[in-house]
Formats: sequence, structure tokens, C-alpha cells
Amino acid sequence: MNYLGHALLSMGDKELLVGNMIGDYVKGMKALEQYPEGIQRGILLHRKIDTFTDLDASSLRAQVWFRPDYGRYAGAIIDTLFDHYLATDPYYFRTEKDLMGFSQDVYKILDEHKTYFPEKFAMMFPHMREHNWLYNYRTMMGARRSLQGLHRRAQHMPPPDEAYNTFVTRYYELAQCYFEFIQKAYSFVNAELKGNTP
Repeated sequence: MNYLGHALLSMGDKELLVGNMIGDYVKGMKALEQYPEGIQRGILLHRKIDTFTDLDASSLRAQVWFRPDYGRYAGAIIDTLFDHYLATDPYYFRTEKDLMGFSQDVYKILDEHKTYFPEKFAMMFPHMREHNWLYNYRTMMGARRSLQGLHRRAQHMPPPDEAYNTFVTRYYELAQCYFEFIQKAYSFVNAELKGNTP
């Protein structure tokens, strides 16, 4: 999952949220030592969520439509697009206002913990907040911009136009993959957190 998914799956825990959101920017086990325990747990949870997603049958099925054009980037594309479906999922965000409130809460918590940001996340975060990435996943244009952002960050990824076209063409099939995935992911994270001691 991408940023919105990791934020949601932090289950309202502030330090877990911070770790979950910066998880892609903290490499290896040694780097964990500079963070408080709660943020460490969030970084480790991020890694577990990524591994779960990489192996999940619903996620793998969704990637099939993107592999011919994007190869190994199909997984990252699905991570991005699943955030669109999450942003429009009434089970988690009953209204647009709920999604907006959640997004603003996430930015506030992150800002309060900015001293823990890795350099690359610190450079990216102002853009995330200014352009309200978490909220804007909900629109088709927001999904397109997210794919464009992925393309800018991924050095060898082909242009995202065909990915967006596939997203539009396969919209409802991808939605079915998302709905199957999110239920399993939510249950997985709940089980992980219950098994971890603070």
C-alpha cells in the first residue's frame, strides 16, 4: 500500500504512524536505533505490510494487467492505485469530510515529529501536505498525479500514461482486487499489533 494505506493501518497510534509513513526511507536494522521504540515499531510494521502486500494473491492478481508494460514496477503501481480505492471506500471514510479530517490529522502528527524525518522524507513532506496527497488520492486526477509522481521517483519506470489507461479500463476489476485485499490487510495488521508488546 502507499501513504494513505500505511496511515490508516497505523490504527490511530501516533508514533506507529510516524514510523509507518517514513518506513520506505529507513533502510536496514542498524538505522532503527536512532528512533524511539514506538517509531521503530512503526517502521517494522511498514516492512511487514509491504511483505504481506507483495505476497498477497489479490495484489498479485491486480498486477497482472500492468506487468506487460511495467514489469517489476507493477507492484508499486498497484500500491498507488489501491490508495485511490481506499480513499473512496465508504467503510473507512464515510464522507469526503471524513477523509479530509483524517488527512489533516496525519499531517499534524507528522509535523509534530518532523525531527525524526529522514532527509528524503523531510524534502518530500511539504509537497505532500501542500498538495494534500492523502485526500487527493480519491479523484481520478489525483490517482493520475500519483502515478506521475511514482514515475518521477522510479528511475527506469516507463511513462505512466499506459498505466493510467489500464487503471481506467480495468477500474472495476481492480476495485474487486482492492476490496479483497484491504480486509485481509486490516486483519493482518490487527493480529500483528496484538502480538507485539509495547
